[in-house]
Amino acid sequence: MRSRADYFKKRREQFKQFNVSVEKEKITIFEEILKKKNLTKAEWLNKKIDEEIKK
Repeated sequence: MRSRADYFKKRREQFKQFNVSVEKEKITIFEEILKKKNLTKAEWLNKKIDEEIKK
């Protein structure tokens, strides 16, 4: 089990979570838009963050 613990330790060092609450109706519409664009929420958010960083 040590390797699993090591994996999650490295993952926590490399990634940080970002959680927000959004109205259910809004997120449902948003998820449909992403589905049509064949994007995950993570892919979409990473793209938006990259755009903001480049400003």
